[in-house]
Amino acid sequence: MKKIAFRKVARLKQLFWRLLLLLALFWGGGIAVFSFLPVPFSAVMIERQLGAWMTGDFGYVAHSDWVSMDAISPYMGLAVIAAEDQKFPDHWGFDVTAIEKALAHNERNENRIRGASTLSQQTAKNLFLWDGRSWVRKGLEAGLTLGMETVWSKKRILTVYLNIAEFGDGIFGVEAASQRYFHKPASRLTMAEAALLAAVLPNPIRFKANAPSGYVRTRQAWILRQMRQLGGEGFMRENKLY
Repeated sequence: MKKIAFRKVARLKQLFWRLLLLLALFWGGGIAVFSFLPVPFSAVMIERQLGAWMTGDFGYVAHSDWVSMDAISPYMGLAVIAAEDQKFPDHWGFDVTAIEKALAHNERNENRIRGASTLSQQTAKNLFLWDGRSWVRKGLEAGLTLGMETVWSKKRILTVYLNIAEFGDGIFGVEAASQRYFHKPASRLTMAEAALLAAVLPNPIRFKANAPSGYVRTRQAWILRQMRQLGGEGFMRENKLY
């Protein structure tokens, strides 16, 4: 009996490592391919679509229109950097200072958890992983982030992020968001419009770009100030992000 149990455990371990190897090859291939090809869909888009179908919502369509950085207003990239990750051009995927502050905050406030994910981490999670909080997901996210930072340029990470970020119910990517909310291409977004889209990113299902609450308007104004302090369009050119 002990030998049979041992064999079963050995087989399970073998299957686990084979699965891990397959996932590593899949994710590694994805990082390589998407370093130059448009991203047709993301893991979060698939998760949202399957979730809608499972609840009987067959009218839901996770929609995204891929556009290059040249077809996106420079204000949009600046807005998400100002809102989410002001050290984006300089870090290697992780903001250690922000992580330390978040850990200290979360120890004091267990009911109000603060995140410290960079744009690189968010891109890795949105593209390859799933929603939710777990150490397994965070570990995979860290590995994928390092892989992306090694293979991709900062401009490429920002481009992919803007094309797969969720801006509303079924609305993924800045082009789809710009068309839905402002009835124009992403290339023509103004500074204020870009800041408004960035303002809903923490929770695009709860916060509405087409019906902004007082909180969203306040956050938009803060993002606009941060965009100006960073240096406006000049910041994007200096850091080769546009």
